[in-house]
Amino acid sequence: MNSARSQSSRSQGDMLAGLLAQAAQDGGDLVTLRAIVEEASEMGAQRTLASIGLDDPRAPADMSELRELLRAWRDAKASARNAALRWIARALCALVLLGLTVRLGATELLK
Repeated sequence: MNSARSQSSRSQGDMLAGLLAQAAQDGGDLVTLRAIVEEASEMGAQRTLASIGLDDPRAPADMSELRELLRAWRDAKASARNAALRWIARALCALVLLGLTVRLGATELLK
């Protein structure tokens, strides 16, 4: 796997070196410069993916799983927040009812 990756990297490096030589020789026309930028960007992206361990065939499945986990975490966090807000609202309603009961003198009925 690493030899295939290094082979691909080498061929891209060769392509970039060839484009740079062509640009130096021809004076750098727009098409050559765009090709240089595209090849350099591709190499940079592959290096970045390799540096964070996402350059193997399992990377798309790993990213999909991470997205699912993140979605589940967000759903759980929203559910917990909503449950807490419901409990707070219920507690406030209970306190208001208790306050009204005391204020209106209904506690004497309970004795």
